[in-house]
Amino acid sequence: MRIKDETEAGTDAGTHAMPENAPVRFDTKIAVLLREDLEPWQRLNVTAFLVSGLGAAAPEVIGEPYADADGTVYLPMFRQPVLVFEGTKETLAAAHGRALSRSLPTAVFTSDLFGTGNDRDNRAAVRAVGKDHLDLVGTAVYGPRNAVDKVFKGARMHP
Repeated sequence: MRIKDETEAGTDAGTHAMPENAPVRFDTKIAVLLREDLEPWQRLNVTAFLVSGLGAAAPEVIGEPYADADGTVYLPMFRQPVLVFEGTKETLAAAHGRALSRSLPTAVFTSDLFGTGNDRDNRAAVRAVGKDHLDLVGTAVYGPRNAVDKVFKGARMHP
């Protein structure tokens, strides 16, 4: 199922012409929630790992490849901003539960993953613990704006 996630700059629901430079508005949100006690390097690492799964689960979030004036082609990236939040361990656990209850595409990063060195061991570390007992240090969610806002209730924007 493809989620309608933006109003194209050239139309307004297909009925009214909009200026070509009108801002693109997204009906969806990509958001990451990090535990507030992480070291700076951990915040960056966790964020990168978490968002990497969203493109595979929701390919509509990926835009077209980039190209410079010389014709050099670069990889496509997300079509919309990624908002990063932080919160307590309790805020993270509550957000995780709300994301799962809403069946939103969700990625998780647990504290155990800092001690593994490969994908196989990462997946085994998560698989070894039930969802209500994961020691979460981060989660990423994609979905309708209002749903993601409700999931991250109580979290604050990352400084």
